[in-house]
Amino acid sequence: MTPIRLAFLLLSLVCTAAAAQAVKPVTLVRGLDHPWSFAFLPGGDREPRVLVTEKAGRLRIARTDGEIGPAITGLPPVDARGQGGLLDVVPDPQYERNRWIYWSYSEPAEGGTNSTAVARGKLETEGLQGRLTDVQVIFRQAPKVASSAHFGSRLVFARDGRLFVTLGDRFSRRDDAQTLGNLHGKIVRIEADGRVPADNPFVARQGARPEIWSLGHRNVQGAALHPQTGELWTHEHGPQGGDEVNVADAGRNYGWPVITYGAEYGSGAKIGEGMAKAGMEQPLVHWVPSIAPSGMAFLTSERYPGWKGGLFVGALRGQLLVRLEVDGRKVVSQERLLQDFGERIRDVRQGPDGWLYLLTDSSDGKLVRLER
Repeated sequence: MTPIRLAFLLLSLVCTAAAAQAVKPVTLVRGLDHPWSFAFLPGGDREPRVLVTEKAGRLRIARTDGEIGPAITGLPPVDARGQGGLLDVVPDPQYERNRWIYWSYSEPAEGGTNSTAVARGKLETEGLQGRLTDVQVIFRQAPKVASSAHFGSRLVFARDGRLFVTLGDRFSRRDDAQTLGNLHGKIVRIEADGRVPADNPFVARQGARPEIWSLGHRNVQGAALHPQTGELWTHEHGPQGGDEVNVADAGRNYGWPVITYGAEYGSGAKIGEGMAKAGMEQPLVHWVPSIAPSGMAFLTSERYPGWKGGLFVGALRGQLLVRLEVDGRKVVSQERLLQDFGERIRDVRQGPDGWLYLLTDSSDGKLVRLER
């Protein structure tokens, strides 16, 4: 390596380290009980209002000045065992006109079974208090099974107003991810009222669930639209290693459990047929060992010099934030941030002010703004 090249490399490393050290997590709200997701409510409040889901089944409104309201009334029952509970929440793209909000949750059923479900309701608020009316369950994962793991589930509105729902394989039913007659280990695409779009990829296939958009997923807990292309980017948990980032294309098979970069828990035994197979998609990036990714967001603002267009991924087991630099459909570099934060990061969003916000998973969960 030439002296000039070595000097350039050292300068790049110094700049990267300086950028990482300059990031400061500022706690805005605390005292949340294992929060799972959050969404900014549109409106012109001086202190923005944020919807926050708590895994036990509470939906609350918080303000960025630290105040938290009581539980919003009107939610259907939630099965909060294991990894289940009240999960994602998003406002309708036309929320200021129609007042709809959407949430995913583990829905209890007879015999101890459950599944991921999606409901919507009209939110009426007064300050930090709220209630839901006209509540409708618009989607139910099928079949329901007796499991407390791998529910997914993120909700993302596409540019055309359709709703993507990410679904886990339910852990005990992982082979279902490769068959089209069920909704385990899939990403589905529905209309805002739950109807099936006529142009979904498997609508005309006999025996296939028409809601399916893509298959071969394990447990997708991060999803975001690419700000330029409108494509759905996702990440999912691998088993022991093999967490993945993918672009979820219509009709594609993402391999689980036939191919994976992970291994069986405990024994480390091989899963499936290896790491690649014809007709199955390769991830854009994977992590071994696992970081346990959760939540993701593209940065579209100028708040952080040099970071615009980056993809930010939270990590539970890793207790950090990963910044991925992307070029088209390629991940060209990654940087690990907040490695001394000491918190499980459950969700990541860009706020209306352009700052990145994080949600931490604990009995004293926090809403945090990432400042530089």
